[in-house]
Amino acid sequence: MKLRFLGTGTSTGNPEIGCRCEVCTSSDRRDKRLRASVLIETEGKKILIDCSPDFRMQMLKTLETEYFLHLDGVLLTHEHYDHVGGLDDLRAFSREEAVRVYAEEAVTEAIRTRIPYVFREHKYPGVPNLELHIIENKPFYIAGVAIMPVRLMHADLPIFGFRIGNMAYLTDLKTIPEAEYSKLQNLDALVINALRWKEHISHQNLPEALTQIERINPRRAYLTHIAHSFGLHAVMENTLPANVFVAFDAEEVYST
Repeated sequence: MKLRFLGTGTSTGNPEIGCRCEVCTSSDRRDKRLRASVLIETEGKKILIDCSPDFRMQMLKTLETEYFLHLDGVLLTHEHYDHVGGLDDLRAFSREEAVRVYAEEAVTEAIRTRIPYVFREHKYPGVPNLELHIIENKPFYIAGVAIMPVRLMHADLPIFGFRIGNMAYLTDLKTIPEAEYSKLQNLDALVINALRWKEHISHQNLPEALTQIERINPRRAYLTHIAHSFGLHAVMENTLPANVFVAFDAEEVYST
């Protein structure tokens, strides 16, 4: 299984518009972060997790090294704009058949409200062809690939993370309900959000993320959904435990 980080930034991306801090002005490409999303490749299938406002740019960069125009499914963690704002750009992947989008019911309702033109009976030519599938907190399959949702809490908003094989992708969480930890045993790779050092109302900060990593105990962990106030990549990477890494855009990681 291969996971490609399409974006590792928070909702504003890095650099932030108008900011002149050391991270936003850094020349290190690892400090330049598009909005958070990953592409999973496993069993010959391609599954996108979240579709950020930067999806077009993320795909242009990805297709420079690996050309494809088919996605077997799109998983959505929740309805916030930085995670669904690129759905219209799926049109390039839906010319031959509908792109299947998997999300819980509240998220599908939000999508229908925000881009109603996509779901009208008589569609404007050229709009994306999206097929919404409602999921619940129980296992399901995408093109034969087993998907395990993991309930997370984004402050008071219930959202989903996902486990696929021995890899789990958990973003935007503040807390994990106790019953969900059993789904996260024996992970080869864990991707988890760590917004910044300072505490945040709805996102984990770095100390909270490290506490979760210690409890879940994956073989490797990768930090994502990072704000400019997290610090310079080159500096922060050297402060972490040996099995914890700061993810960066276009990085690829592998799992059995």
